[in-house]
Amino acid sequence: MLRGVALAAKPGLTAWVFVLVLSSSLVHAALAATNPVVRDDRGEVVQLARAPERIVTLMPALAESVCALGACDRLVGTDRFANWPEAVKSLPKLGGMDDVSLEALVRLKPDLVLLGRSARLLPRLVALGIPVMALEPINQAQVQQSLKRLAVVLGLPEPDQQAAKVWQQVQAQLTQARAAMPPQAKGASVYFEAGSGGYAAGEASFIGELITALGLRNVVPTQLGPFPQLSPEWVLRSQPDLIMMGQTPLDPVQRRPGWSQLAAVKHNRVCQFTAEQGDVLVRPGPRMGEAAWLMAQCAQRSWKP
Repeated sequence: MLRGVALAAKPGLTAWVFVLVLSSSLVHAALAATNPVVRDDRGEVVQLARAPERIVTLMPALAESVCALGACDRLVGTDRFANWPEAVKSLPKLGGMDDVSLEALVRLKPDLVLLGRSARLLPRLVALGIPVMALEPINQAQVQQSLKRLAVVLGLPEPDQQAAKVWQQVQAQLTQARAAMPPQAKGASVYFEAGSGGYAAGEASFIGELITALGLRNVVPTQLGPFPQLSPEWVLRSQPDLIMMGQTPLDPVQRRPGWSQLAAVKHNRVCQFTAEQGDVLVRPGPRMGEAAWLMAQCAQRSWKP
């Protein structure tokens, strides 16, 4: 209160303080623009001195997201499974989820490594002082949020708008895929096998949300988690109308114990996608709209007029 009275008594001082405060605010705003601050999926703050120019990604979906945001030219290395877009195929491949070569990664001198929260290499990178950002989206809302965070950390102008453009494209493709669904498939029950060993896509996963958005019913309920491991007997009891195999199984569906009695198998409503299509279907990134199209085409083949 006394400070306010004193300033009011000295107009010149008041103006000087105002200019000082305004200048300070502008400086902070400029710093915020050049040194964006975001939190990753660990809850850790990620703040870089400048926009990253040498990025390594250790999840295929993260490489795809960086490229979809227009920063593919900043990638200097990826995991061995990253294969889209075409430009990433020629980049150094550093290994898989559990066998990344730390030495090869360090030689690339990255100023940012993007990887999953559960990656084994994460603590070692942190210990070495290599900037990391852990993103491992499970559902569509998290995919959308990851795009926003990436746009910010990449230092893109108007990052929210850049991320929104990518997301709008996903949603537009999803809307088109929904319109292409055959009427006979409405409400049909679906079992989607996302990985070998009986790992299924539950309702809570981004794949499960696509299934629901297309008017289908996932036989794997939310309470089992996003990607539960289920036994062949469990699937047999659920009696799905349609089976989708996100990855080519080692054992043919028809040879699994009792599965010849499934309605989906009896009516030839089993979609076994190619390896390239499987990549699209199981990656939580900018190609989810394309994944919805693949599901709609599967339904069209399964319920031919």
